[in-house]
Amino acid sequence: MLAIDVHQLRKQFKVQKNREGLKGALQDLFKREHTEVAAVKDISFQIPQGEICGYIGENGAGKSTTIKMLTGILVPTSGKLLVNGFVPYKEREKFVQGIGVVFGQRSQLWWDIGVIESFRLLRKVYRVDETDFRKRLDELVETLQLQELLNRPVRKLSLGQRMRCELVAALLHNPSILFLDEPTIGLDIVVKTEIREFLKRLNREQGTTILLTTHDLQDIEALCSRVIMLDDGRIIYDGGLEELKARWGKGREVQFQFTDPVTLARVSALTGELDVRWSLDNDLTAKVWIPREMNVSEVLSRVVGRLDISDIKIFETNTDEIVREIYQSGSAEAPRDLSALSEGETGPGDRETEKTEAGAAR
Repeated sequence: MLAIDVHQLRKQFKVQKNREGLKGALQDLFKREHTEVAAVKDISFQIPQGEICGYIGENGAGKSTTIKMLTGILVPTSGKLLVNGFVPYKEREKFVQGIGVVFGQRSQLWWDIGVIESFRLLRKVYRVDETDFRKRLDELVETLQLQELLNRPVRKLSLGQRMRCELVAALLHNPSILFLDEPTIGLDIVVKTEIREFLKRLNREQGTTILLTTHDLQDIEALCSRVIMLDDGRIIYDGGLEELKARWGKGREVQFQFTDPVTLARVSALTGELDVRWSLDNDLTAKVWIPREMNVSEVLSRVVGRLDISDIKIFETNTDEIVREIYQSGSAEAPRDLSALSEGETGPGDRETEKTEAGAAR
């Protein structure tokens, strides 16, 4: 069964045109001109129950507009959408019982009262039975370690503490779908990791469907197996994250730290006919770029054992770099020709993904 079903969804806004100069300003006072701007342009996608899907795009791509339509805040200009079998803007009262929403820069908690009082007010809003509320609250408070925060006013919470409380507020009525719009914005790495682990557990144990929009692509890598990419209101990619990385990855780069000085000619001779490219950082450090279709072990087997190695590091193209290149090209279907890399380009990634001590392999 589908949790979310979107077909040819479109949202247009009427934007006022401001004319230049004093004369234009006077004209605007009496007769305003408007233009139609499409924020979301005829998009279609389906999300089955129990999936965690990342919904990403640059600023102004249409992500938040889509979320607002899916949650019933905005009415679409055209198209069809069903969330949990409901049309969000038509069947509001029934619809909201099955969804939870967290907007990273907006709070659903009352600023000047204790956190627990906000939770009790939300219980009444969602008409949750007292027994179910108490059981659900105890589980969430224990999982997110909020015992010490319940009696504090929201205004006295740190950003990380408030975001954990926002998650509880969104989940008190046990929704089957959770919409997250920039849930980790501004948080430190420790709190981000805690929230990611909580969301994975929520999905695994309760089957909660999660639609996540974020600029932090580490959230996407940690949580999502599927990604929908939006550019200028249109979907340019909808598929697996690993497939995207395989299609756009530049390959890998292996850095060798040698115990004795080496030359570029010497290390290049080790890999002979293999389609790889070597470069030297200094006389003890060399890097080799390996295309994505080649197994790293083919290169390692030719180097390890022939030269004394003190350290090996393997780097991959990270998701941030891949997404940046896709937006620069305007399409997720046509990755650049990697064979055109010049001799000096080794295609390094930003993220160290593996590090192994190789002293024992000499």
